[in-house]
Amino acid sequence: MTADPPRPVVRQLRLVVEAADHEAAVAFFRDALGLPQEAAFTSEGDAQVVILDAGRATLEIANPAQKRLIDEVEVGRQVAPRLRVAFEVDDAEATTARLVAAGASEVAPPTRTPWQSLNARLDAPAGLHITIFEELVRPDEQAGTHVAEPGRDGDG
Repeated sequence: MTADPPRPVVRQLRLVVEAADHEAAVAFFRDALGLPQEAAFTSEGDAQVVILDAGRATLEIANPAQKRLIDEVEVGRQVAPRLRVAFEVDDAEATTARLVAAGASEVAPPTRTPWQSLNARLDAPAGLHITIFEELVRPDEQAGTHVAEPGRDGDG
């Protein structure tokens, strides 16, 4: 009897974003959004990178119909590019206000979703379209609040 080969183990998801205005992007995500800085490196030719801790990472893969549905629920129209980054926060309204004050453009204000979260859409530095979301019910309570969506964390 042969054993199954070991499954690969992913230890971290790291999203690498090129930002023409590196300082402004770091200030927005580190200082305004509050992502703690883990490390920073500089190299020859003025190469710079700052690594920010974004908490637990998930990879949400949606088909085109789901992407359209999420845009309709959260914004009322199709706005998201192919890639959107979502951040779970404790207070979506206060965080949205803070990020708009720090230079983000509000695409849609915090909106209650059918999956019981409060989601806002912003265009942020570095050309990122982001969702700020606050879970309104505990994950163990969510099962009875909407149609089950296997694998969905609720960030939209």
